[in-house]
Amino acid sequence: MEVITLQLFNGLSVSSILLLIALGLAITFGLMKVINMAHGELIMIGAYSTYLTQNIFNDYLPKSMFDWYFALSIPVSFLIAFLFGLILEMSLIRFLYGRPLDSLLATWGVGLVLQQLARSIFGAPNVAVTSPSWLDGGVTFLGAVLPYKRLFIIGLVALTLLAMYFYIYRSLEGRRMRAVMQNRDMAACLGVSTRRVDAMTFAIGSGIGGIAGCALTLLGPIGPSLGTYYIVDAFMVVVLGGVGKLVGTVLGALGIGVFNTMFEYWTNASLGKVLVFLCIVAFLQWRPMGFVAMRSRSLDS
Repeated sequence: MEVITLQLFNGLSVSSILLLIALGLAITFGLMKVINMAHGELIMIGAYSTYLTQNIFNDYLPKSMFDWYFALSIPVSFLIAFLFGLILEMSLIRFLYGRPLDSLLATWGVGLVLQQLARSIFGAPNVAVTSPSWLDGGVTFLGAVLPYKRLFIIGLVALTLLAMYFYIYRSLEGRRMRAVMQNRDMAACLGVSTRRVDAMTFAIGSGIGGIAGCALTLLGPIGPSLGTYYIVDAFMVVVLGGVGKLVGTVLGALGIGVFNTMFEYWTNASLGKVLVFLCIVAFLQWRPMGFVAMRSRSLDS
């Protein structure tokens, strides 16, 4: 029972991390059709923002306040990645809509520049972020010890997903965003500023990537290539889930996370990854649009 509980929790933990990373791509790629290969570097920006917030608390504030740095680093990471994404959209991405290959190459180049910039500022070796004391230890459940850090990440993902649901489906800005993504010309005829929607949508997706980078600092050291380890899996989550739907992204992350953990437990890490790829290819042969397909007049025409 302990082994089963631990494996299920590990699968859920991996799924939550993939989901948090893929949420930003679900917006920029799933809704905007922009292949943002610099999303991994936006994750890196969020991680380094957390590192800088930690250093500010450590150097300039009383030791008794140090444990509060991580709570502040979450909105700080979102804001800094949001601003980077906004600048990137206004200076580059706005000229590449409808040109997926060009956007792929351009954002890949931007990612290389950001990685080199991080190496120049912080150095090539990885840096460590000290977790707050209230995340040390774990809780025992059915004989298995569940770390507080992983539980916190799962909770953070749930809150982020809930916030995105209310923004996309229950707010005026979210309705405008969905209108633009489903039928841009009709939304523009109805008075929606498509340029403003594009900029805000890309920036929000980038900000969520920053939150993902903040969460990844709890799992180990961070470095300039932090985001590149996860970017392929994040794209798989979006494609498997089906573009344009949050529920599809959730299902894709759960499927990949749970099956990856199971296969690695039965075999090894390398073979487990291969088996996951094979399962995804087989599933997409059966359902090319993924778990949940977005339907609209512009897609059906």
